[in-house]
Amino acid sequence: MIITTPVASIASSDASLPHFDRPTYLMCPPQFYDVNYVINPWMAGNLHRPSRDVAFAQWKNLHYHLQRIADIRLLHARPGSPDMVFVAHSALVQHGVAAISSFAHQQRQTEEQHLRRWFQDAGFLVWETPRETAFEGEGDALFNAGGDHLWAAHGVRTCQHSHRHVADAWHTGVTSLHLVDPRFYHLDTCFAPLSGGHLLYFPGAFDAASLAKIKAAYGPDKRIEVSELEATRFACNVINVGRNILMSPVETDLVARLTGLGYEIAELELTEFLKGGGSAKALALRLSDSNVTNAV
Repeated sequence: MIITTPVASIASSDASLPHFDRPTYLMCPPQFYDVNYVINPWMAGNLHRPSRDVAFAQWKNLHYHLQRIADIRLLHARPGSPDMVFVAHSALVQHGVAAISSFAHQQRQTEEQHLRRWFQDAGFLVWETPRETAFEGEGDALFNAGGDHLWAAHGVRTCQHSHRHVADAWHTGVTSLHLVDPRFYHLDTCFAPLSGGHLLYFPGAFDAASLAKIKAAYGPDKRIEVSELEATRFACNVINVGRNILMSPVETDLVARLTGLGYEIAELELTEFLKGGGSAKALALRLSDSNVTNAV
């Protein structure tokens, strides 16, 4: 079903909508993955440089580690859509409602039809974003750990006008943040709400007004600042399930800092996907509600 009016009451009362008792994610294998064009700074200089064999091995390793702590559904890759592997950019999901992305770049717009069909076939309600209003899923919109408030970014890829429209799908509050460094073209490259109420973020990606909003919501003991070096190694682009964090290696004390806060870290090589501008988080789209976690 495709919907264009707020659905919070429908989602909370419709027992036919998908329900997940365990953390559940959607992944898309890198069958056609490559860097065929440049639509973010990380792609520059990496045209056709990823190794398909290495990418498959790294993706399978991520799949293996995620499957140990969550259920996984698979989306079939499609020829002509090399970035489909970055499936988290394609939608935002909560309470059985999927807000489908309206990609800013023509190169990724072909992905939308495949995601829309998958969600419809899986029984989700589909929330549409107008073509002229750029919105890129979990790339630029993330629920807090409690699942009752939305953080959304605007800048290079997502239009600020989309924030209220997307939040209306769940009739939830939304805080808009402005990204000012083109290297951090998506919110999920520099901002990660964690299950323990912490926030992993890179302050240099935001303007002063956005930093004030972040500091108002997260106290000093809850903010985990990453350095520019860590941020450029995609330290914020993590998958967090309960106390488990899957991330690319950063070779700093960040893992020790996170471990000291009670998180269990798995560092996974994802070098081929960094060439395309994404890491662990970009490779898995959350389907279960954001406050569904494993016991630890």
